[in-house]
Amino acid sequence: MNTKYKNRHWIFIVFFWFMLGITIFAQLIEDFDIISSVYQMILILSCSSFLAHYLSDVMLPKALRRNKMQLFAIQGVIGVLVLSFCLASIYTIFSDASLRMHLYHIEGNMSTLEFLWARFYGSIPAAILINGTACGLRFYQEHNVIEKNHAQLQQAHLEAQIKILQDQINPHLMFNVLNHIHILMQSNVKLASVLLVQFSDILRYQLYECNKEYVSIYHEVKYLKDLIAVEKTRWGDELEVQSKWNIEDGQLQIVPLLLVPLIENAFKHVSRLPNQKGYVYLSCEQENKKMRFKIENSHTEQYKVPSKSQGLGLENVQKRLEIQYPDRHDLKIEKTDSDFTVTLALDLN
Repeated sequence: MNTKYKNRHWIFIVFFWFMLGITIFAQLIEDFDIISSVYQMILILSCSSFLAHYLSDVMLPKALRRNKMQLFAIQGVIGVLVLSFCLASIYTIFSDASLRMHLYHIEGNMSTLEFLWARFYGSIPAAILINGTACGLRFYQEHNVIEKNHAQLQQAHLEAQIKILQDQINPHLMFNVLNHIHILMQSNVKLASVLLVQFSDILRYQLYECNKEYVSIYHEVKYLKDLIAVEKTRWGDELEVQSKWNIEDGQLQIVPLLLVPLIENAFKHVSRLPNQKGYVYLSCEQENKKMRFKIENSHTEQYKVPSKSQGLGLENVQKRLEIQYPDRHDLKIEKTDSDFTVTLALDLN
């Protein structure tokens, strides 16, 4: 709980007891002298504050932590009865027979013990009000703490999920590129060297920039361009790769590595008919805090890579969008006999 809220809570508590004391004194001064009224007010406030805060500050938090509210209900009833008896005892001690006759016409002829029990029953509503107010304030306070802790746990859980999803990208991409570099080292050392330099820029971004919650679109797009350059180098003349970028505000923030699986998925599952050139077409436009990303790859059922699902990449993106851009994204996946298209619209506001 923050300090501001805690101070406000205690100010309200002090104000409650101060107003209760004034109300009690105003009622007593009509029938008692000043000294007697002050003594009774002090005794009533002392008993009330002790019992009320024992219930609200000790028993209630313990019951909430241990989930034993039924036990606390019993303790609350006992607290009301004890406070009622204390109030009745104070009334009885400070009143004599003549005063009782004046204040309580029906109970004036009762014995002291009978008057005590009559006042005991009559004090129960006041005891319920006092204890109920103190416990209600404490319950509200504890409820806020529980809600805050729940929100923090939920946020930590979501952050852990995001980290897991993000970490899945790194080794998957690394193994693909490193394996291709290994193959090129046997046949084309110069091309393997170029690919290794391009790949180092990708790793540098993932190591030093992607630990942040958000990155600028400028840096993310630069990373994506490097990634496409690596893929283009890997495929060479076997694949036609086109990319179009139109970014209005490069300083807008986006979660890192969100679009990587879409690009990797397109290059991984691209397929084509024999003696035909496959293709990957990409476009990314950002305007007025809106981003539209589209990637299309050639697709042929007859020559596609066997797969039981759409792949880890698309599932990864869908989960991250649900967590990080709830109600602020539109992901469409379209498949025909000749191509596979993924379109993503994002609200970056």
